[in-house]
Amino acid sequence: MKQNLHTHSIFCDGKDTIEEMTLEAISKGFDILGFSGHGYLSIDDGSMRDIKGYISEVQRIKSKYSSSIQIHLGIEEDMLGRISEKAPFEYVIGSKHFLGETAVDYSKPVFDSLFESYSGDYKKMCKDYYSDLSNMYDWQEVDIIGHLDLITKYNEDESYFQFNDKDYMNIVCDCIDRLLINDKIFEVNTGAIARGYRKTPYPSKNILEYLYAKNARICLNSDCHDKNYLDCAFESSLDLIQSCGFKELQILTKDGFVSEKIK
Repeated sequence: MKQNLHTHSIFCDGKDTIEEMTLEAISKGFDILGFSGHGYLSIDDGSMRDIKGYISEVQRIKSKYSSSIQIHLGIEEDMLGRISEKAPFEYVIGSKHFLGETAVDYSKPVFDSLFESYSGDYKKMCKDYYSDLSNMYDWQEVDIIGHLDLITKYNEDESYFQFNDKDYMNIVCDCIDRLLINDKIFEVNTGAIARGYRKTPYPSKNILEYLYAKNARICLNSDCHDKNYLDCAFESSLDLIQSCGFKELQILTKDGFVSEKIK
């Protein structure tokens, strides 16, 4: 099964229409494609303003191409813009993009300014980020935790802190443990690879190894904003996932999420 559940279109900050993205998915041999437009946030110009139009268009495309691909209607919910209820969405990706009202992934200069506001104290910065994210453990509408360690987008060279730093990992593991209280699914996200910021997916390998040790469920998503990168780095990410011990991914069906063996 080839699946991507983290997909953006022109309804938010994506480059392509829902139909263009669907046709690309079919041409790339996808079995399942889920759309997850950014839920509305007043401080985010890239979030959806026309959610009703988005829902209608996904439903139209779902019906039109039902014989070729399984389409799902989802949404990416930021912590600053919790949706009032899950319906009519089939699944929800819960993500944290901001510290205060500053997006941790907007640009390196913005991140540097945020880092400086913490006086370079990465432990306090990461604790604020992950402790807040962990509060999604009882958000019943959330199925998938999006790009768990987004705060490390500009740290692949470990210029801010080391990924195996004991204090950092304790903070991350506490977050994961809390999210697992309600068995949240964690995504392996290749979006930063497609956009040239990283060579490896979120989350980092040591976090993936911890997730495996905790029997966490995972899925593989591209966080696609451009149809040309719909399956960006899927093969190398699957190799990484298996090297950490995982043998299954979560697949979304009409009956909900089920485990599918990695082949």
